Order: sequence, then C-alpha cells, then structure tokens
Amino acid sequence: MPDERNRGAKNRGARSHTGTDDNCCACGNQNRNLCTNGTASDNGNNDYDPQYVEKKWQEIWLDNETFVVTEDPSKPKYYLLEMFPYPSGELHVGHVRNYTIGDVIARYKRARGYNVLHPMGWDSFGLPAENAAINRGIRPDKWTWDNIAHMREQLKRMGFSYDWSREVTTAFPEYYKWTQWLFLLLYERGLVYKKTAPANWCPKCHTVLANEQVEQGKCWRCDSLVERRRMDQWFFKITDYAERLLSDLDKLDGWPEHVKTMQANWIGKSEGAEIDFIGPNNEKIPVFTTRQDTIYGVTYLVLAPEHPLVEKLIQGTEYEAPVRAFIDKVSKMSEIDRTAETMEKEGVFIGAYATNPVSGDKVPIWIGNYVIYE
Repeated sequence: MPDERNRGAKNRGARSHTGTDDNCCACGNQNRNLCTNGTASDNGNNDYDPQYVEKKWQEIWLDNETFVVTEDPSKPKYYLLEMFPYPSGELHVGHVRNYTIGDVIARYKRARGYNVLHPMGWDSFGLPAENAAINRGIRPDKWTWDNIAHMREQLKRMGFSYDWSREVTTAFPEYYKWTQWLFLLLYERGLVYKKTAPANWCPKCHTVLANEQVEQGKCWRCDSLVERRRMDQWFFKITDYAERLLSDLDKLDGWPEHVKTMQANWIGKSEGAEIDFIGPNNEKIPVFTTRQDTIYGVTYLVLAPEHPLVEKLIQGTEYEAPVRAFIDKVSKMSEIDRTAETMEKEGVFIGAYATNPVSGDKVPIWIGNYVIYE
C-alpha cells in the first residue's frame, strides 16, 4: 500500500483548485492562473517568505484589478463597509482585528457568488487633526495627507481585498458636499434645531464627543478625563420618528432579538405625564412620572445635576460645596454610563424644597446621577 503521508509531503508544492471553472476558492482570484495557493515562494523550496510572496501577489492583485467592482446584473449585490479609520498616522492591532473580520466576510461572499463592493476611506475631518498639526508645527492638510498615504500603504500590505478605485476621503468637497446638502434638506424641513445643552468635552482634543466615545469617563482617543459642558448644539428630531422606528423593528427579519431590544431601549419611549411642582421661589419644576396615581405620596423630587435651577438654589448655602463636588463627579460620566442598569444610583440633597401641587406638602429636592437634563 502506498504511503499517503509521504506522497502528500512530496506534493505540498503542487497547486490545486477546488473552485469553479472561473474562480479559485482558495485565494479568491477570478483568474485561476493567478492562484496564490501552493508554493510559498519562488526560491525552490517551501519556506514562506512574506516580504517576497505578499508583495508579489498584492502587486498582481493591483495590476489585474482583482478586487475592482464592475456592474454584473447576473450576480447578487453585497455591500460591505467597515468604519473608516481616522488618519492618525499609524495602524494598531485594533484596526487589524476590525478590518480582518470585514475582509473575511468579503472573501466569503465572493466565494458564494456575490458581486461584492468593499471600499475603504478616511474619516479625515476634525479638530484632533488640527491640534496634532499645531503641536508639530505643520499644516493640518499636510499632516492629514501624509498620514493617509502611510496608512493606505499599511492597509495594502495587509492584503485586504478593498476596491481602492472607490477610496473615500471625507475632507474632499466631492464627499462633504453631500453631507451639507443633507443637513440643509433636514433644516428646510424643520427636522434640525439648535439649543443649549450639556455635551461631552475633551479638554485635550478641544472637541465634543459622542456618548459612545466616552469610555469610563475618558476620551476614547487620548484618554483624558471628559468634562460635561453646556454648549450650543444642533439636534436632529429623531423623536418625531420614535413611533415608526419602534413599530418597524418587527419588520427586521433575521435581526437578533437582543439587538432589536437595544434599539427599542435607545429610542426610550415612555408613557406618562408632566406635573409642575412649585420651587422655593415659585418657579415651576416640571416632573415626569409614569404613575400619576402615586402623585399624592411623593416623598422627594430628583433633578439632573446639570439643571440650571440647581446652581441658583445652592449658591451661598452650606450645601454648595458637597453639591458641587457631586456635580463634578457626575460630569465625568457619559449618559450611557449614567443610565446603565448596572450603574449604582446616587444622589445628594441640595437643601431646598418644592411644593406638591396636589397635596400641598413640601418635598426635598435632590440631584441624582441617573437623571438626564434635556
């Protein structure tokens, strides 16, 4: 009986195909003559020489436009986009992990016969680029373009199957003109508005941060402690579509239930009523409750630490110092952290009382870390 193990060892360098007549499933090339499966290098042995092999085949992919997408009505379409990287200058292992996952999906879909559009681009706007350039004494545009060139080369060396002919750069007018067009359209239709509201502020990057960019009270980019500041901001009227967003969750076939639950919680629909309590100086304090029937038994009232009334009520009192310390502590937390189910609810008494409009009773006013001012 022949020794199958020895025969396999002798044939390791032989190329084999298990794909269709037009495609090689092992390497993803549509031209079987460009198969990367088999001998690892052209040096006469089976040693893997990455500097030689990867450069060679990546050049072949580029020259033959292997991953350039053209219209093909005979194939089902598949669009795959990972979050664009910020051109900070160097890729790190987090980039590699994220884009490897995306590339695996892209190659899998191609092997299944899909016409895959898999582009790459650069989130190249923002104050962090300006601050980095200022610190280095160079122009922000030079800093950004140099970083993009370097990171593009790094991504190409990784061998990801991007269609580089469709590269996107958000700092180009050809891109951001559509962002401006969309904003103006929403503005004209009354779906955006401006108001003063608390925002997450990074004192080092000198920019606001989304709640998702605050990690354990710190900036996701520079690790600085985040501050809560009241600033003029633009808002989208997403709440105008709350009912539709909720009802349409049932139409998302194939979505995991926990993801749909997260979306419902994010929308945060809550049915109840606003009742005006009366403050120490006869000011109205609107209070939201889902249980109007319990209004007679209210024992305390909780405001958000950012509520403008808090500053007026504590100024010059014995409660000012401890209340300010609590406000400072809460200011370093994101809204996501403050409203998380795992977050311990904390609060302090501010030394003032409000009047229950139904019973006439005086109830103490507290501030709590779980109450958000809007």
